[in-house]
Amino acid sequence: MQATGKKEIHRDIIEGCKNGNQRAQYQLYQLYSKAMFNVCLRMMNRREDAEDLLQDSFTDAFHRLYSFRYDSSFGHWLKRIVVNNCINELKRRKADLSYFDDMAWSENKSEEEEEAYGKGLTVENVKKAMEQLPGGSRMIFSLYLLEGYDHVEISQILSISESNSKSQYMRAKRKVAEILNNTSHETR
Repeated sequence: MQATGKKEIHRDIIEGCKNGNQRAQYQLYQLYSKAMFNVCLRMMNRREDAEDLLQDSFTDAFHRLYSFRYDSSFGHWLKRIVVNNCINELKRRKADLSYFDDMAWSENKSEEEEEAYGKGLTVENVKKAMEQLPGGSRMIFSLYLLEGYDHVEISQILSISESNSKSQYMRAKRKVAEILNNTSHETR
């Protein structure tokens, strides 16, 4: 049982993996690979990189499974491995995690602009808008909004200040909104 008193829904499969059962490993992979691939893709922004990191992350998870103690859900534990592997790969490549320097943004939008913005809000449009963000800002936006990390955790993961994480997130959020707004104007 977890510390929270909840039963891990895939405990039998996880225990099978700990015992080296390849069928259980395949089942666990099938259960979590799609969600973890999406995490990799959002962070790496390239399908090939995401596929490689997904495989590396599952390999790492299976090698470290002995350390999984049911203190959190398996999905959360695995996601931490995936996110850390993505960040480590970006650091290894010495990726230019560029951020927004400054961005002019009008807080006062007309009703027409607000309505047009709402029409551009689709998952696909948001993903396309995210792809246009600088790498570092995209990563902060993804970690905070999509992966559920708070700014303290992001600042530790990326070795930046908490205030930098917050400001980059706000700038990225505004830029995504601006891109979506411009996209909705183009489709009229």
